Amino acid sequence: MYKLAVFGNPIEHSLSPTIHTLFAQQVGVKVQYTKELAPIDAFTESAANFIQKGGIGFNITIPFKIDAFNFATQHTLNAQTAGAVNTIKVDGNMIIGENTDGTGLVNDLTKNLGIDLSDKTVLILGSGGATRGILLPLLQQNPARTMVANRTASKAIALANDFAKYGKTCGFGLEKVKSERVDVIINATSASLSGKMLDIPNSVANGAICYDLMYGKATPFMQWAKKNNASKVVNGLGMLVEQAAAAFEFWTGKQPNAQAVIKALND
Repeated sequence: MYKLAVFGNPIEHSLSPTIHTLFAQQVGVKVQYTKELAPIDAFTESAANFIQKGGIGFNITIPFKIDAFNFATQHTLNAQTAGAVNTIKVDGNMIIGENTDGTGLVNDLTKNLGIDLSDKTVLILGSGGATRGILLPLLQQNPARTMVANRTASKAIALANDFAKYGKTCGFGLEKVKSERVDVIINATSASLSGKMLDIPNSVANGAICYDLMYGKATPFMQWAKKNNASKVVNGLGMLVEQAAAAFEFWTGKQPNAQAVIKALND
């Protein structure tokens, strides 16, 4: 029996228990996967208590991904470059921190949507934690260039510089987004939460694959993309399931069928 959980605050909305239960049924293992509401100022105590009671791994969501990074005693390269952890595995005395967000996004784009990212031009909107979490796996797909645009240009430039050794990337302010065509646009901002669309040229969406990291509803970004002739408009449900699949394999060594779970959640 794998004793697993997801930590967050709030946490009631989480689909993780459903997803991981379906994974476990697929591969024939038993899991006990619970939602853990950690107090805002007590993640470390909550996580340590879960481990003390036999927990062997857990996911971490908002607002504890940096707390989880600090809690881990070892970090994967994904976690190191992201500066945040969304998956922890307990291995003896080691607490290993991983970040599966970027892997989840790339697997959804390449495996589920059939998009070859090599030699493509990718535009990422936003330079916060979500972008930092996805940049390394994206750059490992060898796109022609990856551009990061943010309201505060200096943040985008600094982030691009941090990842320059992993691939061709650059950063600039949102006002510098040109009308030129790109292959993929990824919305990694929190604008969708506030029901707003960023001020960028409408023509940049024309023919592009537009991907919003958010899921659950048609966001202003997705509506903008459809209105402006995007070739494909996608929400982040596939990424959610794929990052969970990567975490499940990290814990159990077994690779589940993410596509079947995505289909089940969409039905």
